[in-house]
Amino acid sequence: MSVDATTVRKIASLARIAVSDAEADAMVPELNNILGWIEQLEEVDTDGVAPLAAVIPNHLRLRDDVVTDGNIRDQVLKNAPQAEHGFFAVPKVIE
Repeated sequence: MSVDATTVRKIASLARIAVSDAEADAMVPELNNILGWIEQLEEVDTDGVAPLAAVIPNHLRLRDDVVTDGNIRDQVLKNAPQAEHGFFAVPKVIE
């Protein structure tokens, strides 16, 4: 696959990027080089290679997921403008 100046202008138009004719002509060899690298990568045999999320082996340190209330209700309610019966008090919005 190769790119010409017309294709560069079309892509620029679709991306809403203003490109002059000189800039379009300058981008043609650059884009063709990029496409050449992609074609080289397509030639690499990747059969039997597992997909990677990282290049180094990462082992997650997991902890048990235990649900607690934190036992800090009184400390949290100190930040409330108004608290009643251990809860945040808010104005009534439905009549």
